[in-house]
Amino acid sequence: MPSAPADPRAPVFVVAAAMLWGTTGTAQSLGPDAASSIAVGSSRNVVGALVLVAVAVGRGRFWQGAAALPRRPLVLAAAATAAYQLCFFGGVRLAGVAIGTVVGVGSGPVWGGLLGWFGRGERPGGRWGVATLLAVGGATLLATTTSDGDRVDPLGIALALGAGLSYAAFALWSKDLTDDHDPDLVMTWVFTVSALLLLPVGLVAGIGPLVSRGGLGMVLWLGFGSLAASYLLFGRGIAGVAVATATTLSLAEPLTAATLGVVVLDEQLTAAAVAGMVLVFAGLALLALRPRATRRAAPPDL
Repeated sequence: MPSAPADPRAPVFVVAAAMLWGTTGTAQSLGPDAASSIAVGSSRNVVGALVLVAVAVGRGRFWQGAAALPRRPLVLAAAATAAYQLCFFGGVRLAGVAIGTVVGVGSGPVWGGLLGWFGRGERPGGRWGVATLLAVGGATLLATTTSDGDRVDPLGIALALGAGLSYAAFALWSKDLTDDHDPDLVMTWVFTVSALLLLPVGLVAGIGPLVSRGGLGMVLWLGFGSLAASYLLFGRGIAGVAVATATTLSLAEPLTAATLGVVVLDEQLTAAAVAGMVLVFAGLALLALRPRATRRAAPPDL
């Protein structure tokens, strides 16, 4: 039976989703200064999960097939998503929107290669090795100095790297779920469980500043726009383009974040930081363009 033709708008959907992801750091920076990054990340996940659940219930698909989802990868993927929220927003607050986002996104493929090797026995090969050197070198340059001569907060860089690791872990365990189950159902339940994990954390961190007018606006945008809407768009887009193409198109995320950081927030970058961003982008492009099939082998001994 012939497959349905791909939606010609699919690449646009992927780019739109990536651009929405790229607004998260700027939205946090424009929100209340008193709001902690932990509260912001937790609130984003909770609001986004509520929207995804509402959409799934409206379609009559929330409970359908939920009992069949394997519990272990579901909980692990949800935990990784929760960790991403905390690490990303903390990294952006301390390192800046442009640097925090580029380091987080740029380190993702590196972590993904390592997790794929140790967790699934996939040897990424020479292309991944060169891309790793480019990304690590770029992150090192980004972590040097700002235009004011001050060192970028090393904790911010560490949290951004943690965000990349968390996202790679989320992708690894989500892959185990989406191989045999509906991706929309998987994403809805992953974010629902993640929201349940983050809700008490956010309450302890304090949501008082988020109740203000500016705080509510930020949280609603983060939940509706940068999470729920973006993943619905991405789900439609990935169905019509190849994975490598989608990965390349997703480079719109750090590009959007860096542009907003410089244009909207007036972040200043040194020549070394700009060179670092170029190296990170080069590493991403090398991984995304014409990737070779990975070789499957036994995981190395630890």
